[in-house]
Amino acid sequence: MSGIEDEARLTWSMVVILALVQGITEFLPISSSAHLILLPYLANWPEHSLEFDIAVHIGTLTAVVAYLRRDIINMLVSWWRQLRTGKGDEHTKLAWLVVWATLPIVIVGALFNNVVEQHLRAPAIIALATIGFALVLAWTDRRSFHQFPISHLNWKSSMVIGLAQCLALIPGTSRSGITISAALWLGFQREAAARYSFLLSIPVIAAAGIFELTEVLERESASQSLIWLSAAITAGISAFLCLHAFIRLVNRIGMLPFVYYRLVLGLFILALILI
Repeated sequence: MSGIEDEARLTWSMVVILALVQGITEFLPISSSAHLILLPYLANWPEHSLEFDIAVHIGTLTAVVAYLRRDIINMLVSWWRQLRTGKGDEHTKLAWLVVWATLPIVIVGALFNNVVEQHLRAPAIIALATIGFALVLAWTDRRSFHQFPISHLNWKSSMVIGLAQCLALIPGTSRSGITISAALWLGFQREAAARYSFLLSIPVIAAAGIFELTEVLERESASQSLIWLSAAITAGISAFLCLHAFIRLVNRIGMLPFVYYRLVLGLFILALILI
């Protein structure tokens, strides 16, 4: 069945709920892909298509750009200044480090995307990844000393985080969860780890959204465009609110609430498999 036919079977309420789930889970360390695979399965809904994924990713991309707009503006202005004068600053350095850390997932994603889609979306893999990387998050959060600010990032630490991000291609891992875990393991403050993770999400989400956007826009009807717009707005608003809450609370609540949630979710998926 084509993506357009699948989308036509989704009701407006389904669209809003799926987009809301995407927005809430995109930047929390709990794996948005696991939730978007599990929810249609439990509710007996039709699977959402790649086109729907693009719509909600556009919404979450808008949210993270809006939330980090000051950082992004500072990085772009400093970057442009360096190109003109040859002089950079900490914002220029951060911009280059975001690009540097994004290279691994671009390469690995291009090479293994088909393998992931065909072989790694099984419920058992999602469950094991959800549980396994929950334990990684707990270990890095408890063992690390959390002393470095984001300005302490260098080429080596950024590459470690970028390589860790490649694991997010496995559904259930959580892109934000694995990048935050890597940053915590390197000794970064929780807020610094989360902020850098969110910055890294911008090129990744943008690439995912642009991949087939031109083809999709050319072939969709007005009614489908309205469904997509609803999904993008819902995902964007919920993602923005989650970003705001997470950054404000992360130093106080730590990562354990998300660890516990992931463990329960993973065990629940395993139970569904065994029943």
